[in-house]
Amino acid sequence: MTRKYVLVISLFFLIISVISTVVTTYADKGRPYYEETGEVVWDINAKDKIIALTFDDGPHPEYTAAILDLLAKYDAKATFFIIGKNAEKYPDLVLRSFSEGHELANHTYSHPFKASIAELQSQLRKTKEIIYSITGFAPVLFRPVGGNYNDQMINAAVKDGYKVVMWSWHQDTQDWKQPGVNKIVQKVMKGTEPGDVILFHDGGGNRTQTIKALEEILPKLKKQGYTFVTISELIKIKQQQEQVQ
Repeated sequence: MTRKYVLVISLFFLIISVISTVVTTYADKGRPYYEETGEVVWDINAKDKIIALTFDDGPHPEYTAAILDLLAKYDAKATFFIIGKNAEKYPDLVLRSFSEGHELANHTYSHPFKASIAELQSQLRKTKEIIYSITGFAPVLFRPVGGNYNDQMINAAVKDGYKVVMWSWHQDTQDWKQPGVNKIVQKVMKGTEPGDVILFHDGGGNRTQTIKALEEILPKLKKQGYTFVTISELIKIKQQQEQVQ
C-alpha cells in the first residue's frame, strides 16, 4: 500500500468523523428527549379538565384588548408570547395583561424567522428588559418564531433561564391564515383534551376571526367543565402529578 493511498484513506475517515460530529452536535434530539428533560413543553397528560390558551405576536391595540375583555368575561387565564417591539408601542396593554393575572412570555423582539444564536439571545434579552421595565416581571418562557427550533436554540434559551414552550400539535388553530371562524372553532372543539396547549394569535395581522371564534370557544369549553390556566400553572400541575406517582 503506497504512502499516497494511506494518506487518502486517512483523510477520508477524518472527513467522515468530522461530519458525524457536526451531525450529532446540531441534530434535533426530538420531542421525547426534551419532554424527559423538561426543557421544552408541548402539553401535559392532565387528570383534571385544564387547558392553556396561548397568544402569539402581540400586543395589538385592538385585538389584544378585545381578547382580554373576553378572557375576563369567562374568568380565563392565558399566556401571551409578546414581541418586544410591540410591547414598546403598547406598554399599557402589556401592563393590563399582567395586572389581570395572565402570564407574559418572550417571543423575540422583531419576530425573525431566521436568526443566529447570538442574535436570538440579543432579542430575548431586549424583550425581557422591555417587559420587566413595564411590569417588574421577568419572563421565563420562550416560544420560537414559527415553532422552529434546534438543539442549539434550545440550549441557548435554557442557558438564559428559559423554558421553551410549543403547543399541542393538534391544537394549532392556524388563525393567522384566517381560515374562517367555523374552522377555528371546530379545530379547537374537535380535539380538545385535558392538558392541551392551544395556539392563537393576537397580533401580526387581522385577528377578527380569532376574536369571533373565542366568543364561541370560551363558553363552550367552560360549559364542558374546563378551567383555563397559564403555562406556568400547567407545568406546576404536571410536577404535582409526578410527585404523587
